[in-house]
Amino acid sequence: MRRVGGCGNDVQWCFTQVKGTSDLDISEADIISTVEFNHTGELLATGDKGGRVVIFQREQETKSQPHHQDKTIKLWKVSERDKRPEGYNLKDEEGRMKDLSTVTVLQVPVLKPMDLMVEVTPRKIFANAHTYHINSISVNSDCETYMSADDLRINLWHLGITDRSFNIVDIKPVDMEELTEVITAAEFHPHHCNLLVYSSSKGTLRLCDMRTAALCDKHAKLFEEPEDPSNRFFFSEITSSVSDVKFSHSGRYMMTRDYLTVKVWDLNMETKPIETYQVHDYLRSKLCSLYENDCIFDKFECAWNGSDSVIMTGAYNNFFRMFDRNTKRDVTLEASRENSKPRAVLKPRRVCTGGKRRKDEISVDSLDFNKKILHMAWHPTENIIAVAATNNLYIFQDKVNSEMH
Repeated sequence: MRRVGGCGNDVQWCFTQVKGTSDLDISEADIISTVEFNHTGELLATGDKGGRVVIFQREQETKSQPHHQDKTIKLWKVSERDKRPEGYNLKDEEGRMKDLSTVTVLQVPVLKPMDLMVEVTPRKIFANAHTYHINSISVNSDCETYMSADDLRINLWHLGITDRSFNIVDIKPVDMEELTEVITAAEFHPHHCNLLVYSSSKGTLRLCDMRTAALCDKHAKLFEEPEDPSNRFFFSEITSSVSDVKFSHSGRYMMTRDYLTVKVWDLNMETKPIETYQVHDYLRSKLCSLYENDCIFDKFECAWNGSDSVIMTGAYNNFFRMFDRNTKRDVTLEASRENSKPRAVLKPRRVCTGGKRRKDEISVDSLDFNKKILHMAWHPTENIIAVAATNNLYIFQDKVNSEMH
């Protein structure tokens, strides 16, 4: 199989399609809040702040029914149907009950072909287990359990039991005035069902082993980078908060995203990350204004490619960044409707921080902080990426893939 990954000169990324409206007047409910491929990459799901889930299937798209209820987890069954029954005895074709006095003969319903339709039905509802908004859901590799995390607690669920869960992490202090950090993200290890990691607003990672104790109040490993006093600045505590943590597909590494950087950690080394990538270091001079407009609290996600060789994360102005771990090259690309012609190759973007600006550069003062790439996903086996820009979902793939489809 062709190597998945690469950025810069290795891969030419092409626009494939964009889903969503280009209306300038966007409601809060339309903003995309999550993007995820399934394990085969054939399905792509997005969720928005209005509680709606949209599922895209390769070569065709389908929508689920809208649903909305905060702090509640729902398990949905997605199925395809290309036949429908006709000839009910007690119901008409619209599903309404017939007047029984008019039913004089008994008929056998028959199945007739119809256009392919995707049905989405809620199978289980897991509710009443969280006081605060859920920030993470992670299915375990045992395919029987999953966890959900909010600011202060992580709960373990069994997929077959909806009315109770087990609290496995609880950092809520007796006196809330003593609260010093919150849980920001959590994920199960991709291969070992007993291991999980959660990140905090203090920039730490705690690896927990559920074999040690039912309540993971004592972590197995603590990953924390020592602070360099010479690099400390006024907003250090805010910018060091980890907004996302992802295990690599191999399970050997973890990737974290904070406000300014992406870091890669080796599970065998707790003292410091093995790699650190600057996402938008040019924003350091803008942190005061970013604090005033609350942008400094934006929670950017990150994603691995299928071979763990390239990492991707978002930035402002609808920019997203890719870092090749092998070549150490990086590239900045843009999700824009202006460059949304089919198979159009994305041109690298560059930000000018001072001095004379080149023709292909954009000034840091011209960046639009209302346009931001917070959520994204990478196909598990191919160079296909999905990027959420406010209420729009952009899909890109490499030039080789684009020419094959």
